[in-house]
Amino acid sequence: MMQEALDFLRSHNEIAFATCEGNLPKLRMFQIMKQENNLLYFATSAKKAVWKELMQNPNVEVLAYADNVSVRCSGMVNFDVEDDVKRWIYDNNSVLSRLYNSYDQMEYFCLPIAEMDYYDLSPTPPVFLHFDLMAGEVGKGFVGEKFK
Repeated sequence: MMQEALDFLRSHNEIAFATCEGNLPKLRMFQIMKQENNLLYFATSAKKAVWKELMQNPNVEVLAYADNVSVRCSGMVNFDVEDDVKRWIYDNNSVLSRLYNSYDQMEYFCLPIAEMDYYDLSPTPPVFLHFDLMAGEVGKGFVGEKFK
């Protein structure tokens, strides 16, 4: 099931991306620019608020949703992205080249997924699995009082 959740992210790369500004959550739409298994890559500008928020607190949460399925991931972003990955992201995303003159005008970061929830409301009972990728554990979440 973990692979199914990762595949869902791969095919639904428009996500809600949550950071913190002080003690207040900040949520915006973002795009996963590249995915390598449980590693998600992103790009932004150093002039944007999201970059400043990540510099202050690198803990984030992302959420993808479609057709009664949601995948939520959390972890701490890493700012060490290889130059060839930066170039690939820039070259393979048509929006970036419209907004920036060169790949090196942007900031890049990745999210090694620490925890991931997979929730599918379609079947009865619904499927809710929690993956702790750091500990290598899988647990079932609460889906309603009828299915204890």
